[in-house]
Amino acid sequence: MYKIYSSDDKAEYEISELAKMFAMDDEFVIERDDKALSKNEQKRNAYKLLSKETGKTLDWGILTGVRPHKLYASLAKEKGVELANRIMKDEYYLSDEKINLLNKVFRLQEDVLYNTDRKAIGLYIGIPFCPTRCSYCSFTSNKYTADKADEYLRALEKEIVVVSKILESKGLFAESIYIGGGTPTALNDEQFEKLLTLTEEYFIEDRTKEFTVECGRPDTINKNKLLSVSRHHAGRISINPQSMNQKTLDAIGRLHSPEAITSAYKLARETGDFIINMDMIAGLPGEDKDDLKYSLDKIIDLNPENITVHTLAVKRASRLIEEDKYYAVRQAGVVREMLAYASAALDINKYQPYYLYRQKHMAGNFENVGYCKDNKASIYNIRIMEENQTIVALGAGGISKVYYPDENRLERVPNVSNYEVYIERIDEMIQRKENGIDG
Repeated sequence: MYKIYSSDDKAEYEISELAKMFAMDDEFVIERDDKALSKNEQKRNAYKLLSKETGKTLDWGILTGVRPHKLYASLAKEKGVELANRIMKDEYYLSDEKINLLNKVFRLQEDVLYNTDRKAIGLYIGIPFCPTRCSYCSFTSNKYTADKADEYLRALEKEIVVVSKILESKGLFAESIYIGGGTPTALNDEQFEKLLTLTEEYFIEDRTKEFTVECGRPDTINKNKLLSVSRHHAGRISINPQSMNQKTLDAIGRLHSPEAITSAYKLARETGDFIINMDMIAGLPGEDKDDLKYSLDKIIDLNPENITVHTLAVKRASRLIEEDKYYAVRQAGVVREMLAYASAALDINKYQPYYLYRQKHMAGNFENVGYCKDNKASIYNIRIMEENQTIVALGAGGISKVYYPDENRLERVPNVSNYEVYIERIDEMIQRKENGIDG
């Protein structure tokens, strides 16, 4: 039993999250010690103890937060890149590989992004339906039925109309728009067309720079929906294989084949002039480095403009954690090999990392990284991770974050997660935005 000390609740929580990357829950205990040490000093002490006792090191050192690049960018802008690198290594214990990754993301964002209009916001619209629920999923997602989707869209339309008036009254506009889920293309053709019509009518204007629709699962993509996306001026879509191995797709509950992924991708290329992102996941059950290599090589051959490499996060709300509580810890070695291959292969093929973030309970305590070719980075993805712009989120599970640049702070304005409760309480969700969105 490892005994670790913390001085307060916040330090205890972060130390506990750090300790879980070294040991099982029942192998350590955290006790209170009121010594006047900073939180990071306490985390460094815990790290050194656990590393010595277990023989393990963590690529992200003592960092437990979601947005490591935000810290790195702040240090780099204030103190310069060289000193930022040294601080990340000496004070936060990051590996050279992760410091190099942060540096690459920082340099690309500096090249791609520009000072935005203070009246610009990001807009997210959530569709909480999927054909089936994947074993690893913890998002706001429910099995699609046409009747329930109709009810949901009626409530969402009310929120769309009012939010557009709020934005107009405050002089705000959508710089980027992202329709996600769930799987938005789980909607039938008529519902999907209605959603895009509403989005274009109420939010798209001359200053809107980017409109993304997450098409996601290939078994929900058809020509009519792709034509709707193109007709309503959405220039970016995602088609998300997660794996190109049939055995894995079957195991995680995705009702499509690798061939269907390729067909959906080719149909998208034939139908519209889209910037296409494809997602994959490192650390899926039963997969090893060769499985990931096979999937990634197939995706690279298709030549999408963006590829996002996620590390599997085993959340409390997922079916997978019920099957194996310690899956994330045990997968560390395999995932490290997978991510090393992915980074090298994408670099050779001219993909550059442009944004990254982390989640709780990720296999091996690693990260998700978005890669792009030819400066085709997503403005929305960068903005939401760097937290330097208001993001207004509509729909069930949407959490708006209102940014106050003069104070560099965010205020959350959440919607309820359950879509049926969202429908029942839509007027309250609208009132929250009327009270919470500031100009």
